[in-house]
This record gives sequence, structure tokens and C-alpha cells, in this order.
Amino acid sequence: MNFGERLKQIRTEQGLTQPQFAQAAGIEQSYLSKLENDKSVPSAEMFATILTGLGMDEAAFLKEVDKDVLATTLRHIPAVSQFSANAVVAQVNDTKKWLYGSAAAWVLGFALMLAANDGIFFSNRLYKYESPGVILPGEAENIFEKHKEILLLKMQARIISYEEMAKALQEFQSSRARPITVESPDYRGTVYVDKVDKGRRRFDLLHTEYVQAAGNRILQYLGAIVFVCGFAGLFIEWRLRRLKNKLH
Repeated sequence: MNFGERLKQIRTEQGLTQPQFAQAAGIEQSYLSKLENDKSVPSAEMFATILTGLGMDEAAFLKEVDKDVLATTLRHIPAVSQFSANAVVAQVNDTKKWLYGSAAAWVLGFALMLAANDGIFFSNRLYKYESPGVILPGEAENIFEKHKEILLLKMQARIISYEEMAKALQEFQSSRARPITVESPDYRGTVYVDKVDKGRRRFDLLHTEYVQAAGNRILQYLGAIVFVCGFAGLFIEWRLRRLKNKLH
């Protein structure tokens, strides 16, 4: 929009005729007509007079005027130059906000995906422990591993016979062997002991599996969405800037 078009638009919106506005602003109607038809360019003093007559400030009047007009036809007016400079600063600040926001989205999104991958908040490992049975008070921790060896030593020392050894071994296995397996996302060491009724159980680590926790899957999806939003922010800022430039 040119200066004259903007002047005519505001005068019309205020319901003023050319004679009425010319009288209110203290200018000649013929000069006002030239201004509205872009046959004349106002001086800095005349621009201030027109704004006073319209009851507007520079920013409200100039925001609808094309940038090319501001940079060429009206650049001799200090108020216009100041408005243009302020508009550039505002545009730079807006762009910075979008850039900082996009950068923050990239960092946050990447951090969430990294946390999900490394299992920082939710473990991605499943530890499997096994206990062969209940260890009674006074028995060694490795009673289930050493019981057969102890019976063999007794047989070799002829304290018991082979039949007695076999019977004792069978009775021990049938009455004491109660293996259980425990799966846990928490690492409890290679060996840990739990107290149970009539004794305690020793659990040995069998192996570790990689199993992605549901919480980490959610974090990965959320991180990916936030990361993509960073690129979306840049695209939106670019589109808004182009649209703004087209409008002006």
C-alpha cells in the first residue's frame, strides 16, 4: 500500500471527506488530493501535521505501508526511518526467538531420545537371578553346589556306603531343591541373599537381557516429536517472514 492509499483509507474509515480532513489538519484540499493520489510526497513537518489531524502515531499509520515505499519515497522523513529501523530490530528479535526455540527443541528432543536409549530414567536391562532352594540356618551359602561333593567325600572316606550316598542325595534333591527364577530391572549384584521362612535364599545372576522399557519407548517418541518440532519452528518462521514481506 502506498502512502496516498493509506492516507485515504484512514480518512475514509474515520468518516471524513477531503474538505473536512483538510480543514481539520490545516492543509489545502488540493494538496491533500495530490497526497492521496501519490502525486506529491509529504515533508517531515507535513507528515507530522497529517498524523496529528488523524489522531494517530507513526507506527499505527506506517504498519500498512509497503516496505519499498518506506525505503524510497518516504525515507527522507526521520520518523519513517526510525519506524523502519525499529521494524528491522523487531524482526531480528522475532527470528532469534524462533531460532532459540528451535535449538531448545533440538537439544531437549535429543536429550530425551538419548535418555531413553541409555535407560537413564527407566532401565532397559532385565536381570535374571536363580536360587536352587532354601538354605537352612547354619548351612553354608553353597550347600546346594557342595552337598553332592560332601557326600562323595564321605563315601570315599568309607563313612557311608554308595547306596547311602545315593539315597541321601535323592532325599536332599527331592526335599530341598526348590529352584525359582527372579527377573528384575534393578541390578542387585552377581549374588544377593533374601530372607525367607525357615532360612534364606541365595540368588545368582544367570544372564542379562536388553528389553526396552515402556517408559523409554514413550520418551523416544516424545523426544522425536520435540526434535521434529525444532525443524517445524524454523519452517514456520520462514513462512511467516515471507508472508509478512508479501503483505508489505
